[in-house]
Amino acid sequence: MSTGKKVVPAVELLLYGRREAAIALSISVRKVDEYLAQGAFDTTMIGRRRLIKAASLRRFAASNHFGSATRREKNNRDNTQNKERAA
Repeated sequence: MSTGKKVVPAVELLLYGRREAAIALSISVRKVDEYLAQGAFDTTMIGRRRLIKAASLRRFAASNHFGSATRREKNNRDNTQNKERAA
C-alpha cells in the first residue's frame, strides 16, 4: 500500500550554505556570518554562493570557542591599534 510520499535516501552534504551550516551547528545565521568574516571555516565558491566545507564544520564543532572575542572587545582592540598607528 502506497502513502504517496516519496522516500528520499539520507545523503551526507559535502558543502553547506549559511543557513544549513547554522542549523547543523545550532547557531544563528548571523553568528555563521561572523565566523565566516573571521575566516573560521574553509569555504569554496560555486557561482556566487560561498559554501562551507563539511569537514570544516566538523572541526569547528569539535573545538572550543570560549576564547572568541565579543564585538565590543574587538572594537576596543581595533581602536587601540588605530590610535597606536596614528601616534
